[in-house]
Amino acid sequence: MKFGVVFPQIEFGHDPVALRNYAQAAEEFGYSHLLAYDHILGANPERPGGWRGPYTYNNPFLEPFVLFSYLAPLTQRLEFTTGILILPQRQTVLVAKQAATLDALTGGGRLRLGLGLGWNAVEYEALNEKFSNRGRRIEEQIEVLKKLWADPLVKFEGRWHHIPDAGLNPLPVQRKIPLWFGGHHERVLRRVAKYADGWMPNYRKAADIQPHLELLDKFLAAEERARKDIGLEARMQFGEGDPSVWTQTLEEWRKVGVTHITINTMGVGFDTPQKHIKAIKVFAEEMGLGK
Repeated sequence: MKFGVVFPQIEFGHDPVALRNYAQAAEEFGYSHLLAYDHILGANPERPGGWRGPYTYNNPFLEPFVLFSYLAPLTQRLEFTTGILILPQRQTVLVAKQAATLDALTGGGRLRLGLGLGWNAVEYEALNEKFSNRGRRIEEQIEVLKKLWADPLVKFEGRWHHIPDAGLNPLPVQRKIPLWFGGHHERVLRRVAKYADGWMPNYRKAADIQPHLELLDKFLAAEERARKDIGLEARMQFGEGDPSVWTQTLEEWRKVGVTHITINTMGVGFDTPQKHIKAIKVFAEEMGLGK
């Protein structure tokens, strides 16, 4: 099982020295990956029609590709993961270029893209993309990404994408950047089975995932795949910092076959970057990471 950290960006700030210290500490403590959320815009809750989303314009989010490009040369082994990148609100070919560039500059193998549909219609509107058809578009986007990363020249004619015999340079070192999907809907599970290298469900308890795993196994079998062919990532809350709770939670996740655990230190009351760094250190020591 691999252990990572959720970058606590809505509580962390954007001091470059603190960012460096956090990433380097995570690597030093034995974590395998750093996961960052993706939001480009925050809405004003006083806007016409109101706002019910969990984030507003008051919550800071650093753009993941820029963040990872800053942190990558400051670390040696740490994998960078989006959890998730809202693919349908972004231009597909540009995402392919950004990911390929980052993969090439880090020597390959340090980028994993978690993808999803998102829930914020305001972002879609501002980025001039349709919110209503995002589920249909993402499947074509995945096909485009994979072709652009694999081949020096691509001809593609789809419903939303037209590539007239062109390609990326440089290509990613991996040629097949891992694609993981977030979300819980049955359609998401079908996409995981058909396209993905892994699944990132955001359940608090292992017991909540079991019915969905049974459905996923069914869809995987239809694609002539099995659970062993994909990864499964769970997120754990730091909570009150009780190692006995962590140990029990980890054991529950192990029983359902989780391959990655990512610890989230947000929502506890840590009001400085140093407190978040201390928290991931405590978790690493208690769980025996790096031994």
